Amino acid sequence: MTYSLDLEHLRTIVAIAECGGFSRAASARHISQPALSQHVRVLERGLKRKLFEKDGRGMKFTPAGDDLLTEARQILAVHDQALERLQATQERIVTVGSTEHSAQQMLPELIRALDQAFPAVTTRFQIGRSTQLEENVAKGVLDVAFVLASRGNEPGREVGRLPLRWYAAPGWTAPEGDDALQLVAFEEPCALRERALAALGGEGHRVTVAAQSTTLEGVLAGVRAGLGLALLPSTGGVPSGLVVRDDLPHVGSAGLNLVARRGLDPDVELTAVEAGEAFFARSTAPALSVAG
Repeated sequence: MTYSLDLEHLRTIVAIAECGGFSRAASARHISQPALSQHVRVLERGLKRKLFEKDGRGMKFTPAGDDLLTEARQILAVHDQALERLQATQERIVTVGSTEHSAQQMLPELIRALDQAFPAVTTRFQIGRSTQLEENVAKGVLDVAFVLASRGNEPGREVGRLPLRWYAAPGWTAPEGDDALQLVAFEEPCALRERALAALGGEGHRVTVAAQSTTLEGVLAGVRAGLGLALLPSTGGVPSGLVVRDDLPHVGSAGLNLVARRGLDPDVELTAVEAGEAFFARSTAPALSVAG
């Protein structure tokens, strides 16, 4: 009996190529890695040829695998075009990640831009810390994400820069003598925390982390309670209940980067970049703070 290619198995092959590996492809396809590996095994048994071979610690396509990848892309393109002609296209989803407060301003901009450029696209969101968002883009779980680039070596394309400022409660006073400055910070890993400690330490201050949180709201709550000061990015707005402290070391700025997953439609990535750049280009842009 003639062997029939399963379209879902072919989509798995394309996902492995576009995501750069089995684990990331499984995340992008929202299936378990064992299930993805089973797709590959079924194809190998049906075609009676090996599709992957070891390449160091990873795997790479064999010549037969490359041949199947070419055919898979052509078959899926014809299939999807037929569905379009029959008006039976599947829902197209773009998953977008953003740090907490950038979501309030950046995501509406991006939603409008995507809706105008791709009317049939449905947008889904994930709000989190930059490190988590970067990992999820790399795994293929997210299509694009706006992340804080505080170290300067983060992936993605910079769409704007945010000055870093020290914030404290109105009644907070710096300790006298040899008493340590108290810092409220994000839990590690956090580039903002590293920069705050380095800046204060460089000025000869002793520093203790008095409170820490995984969320921006937690950090702000600790600062409002007078537990210490915090270093946060901003475009000029001061969070409610806090004041800017200009008597502490100047720390400079941090970039806001747009990170896109491997294999993403270039038009979607460009639309996201342009939406971010347009937001920063407007002189009347609303205040923005970003979690690290």
